[in-house]
Amino acid sequence: MNDFLWGAIAVTSLAIGLRFLRFWRASHERLFAFFAFAFWLFGLQFILLEVFHPPTESRYYFYLFRLAAFLLIIAGIIDKNLAKRRA
Repeated sequence: MNDFLWGAIAVTSLAIGLRFLRFWRASHERLFAFFAFAFWLFGLQFILLEVFHPPTESRYYFYLFRLAAFLLIIAGIIDKNLAKRRA
């Protein structure tokens, strides 16, 4: 069951990333690009978990992708707020 759910979450994350990429192409708002890359990292993390099936003790290495995705989201929000101040 975990395999099915990880696959579903991976496909959904990649699709959400494509949606944000579409928003970015339409508006050239950098925040959407940050979100697109973040969701692709979420999807990549679940794909890697599915492919490698790591034991529970070493699974935290794969969660570094999730950490990087959250840092991208935070960086995008900070970048968006700093751009408002510059304008």
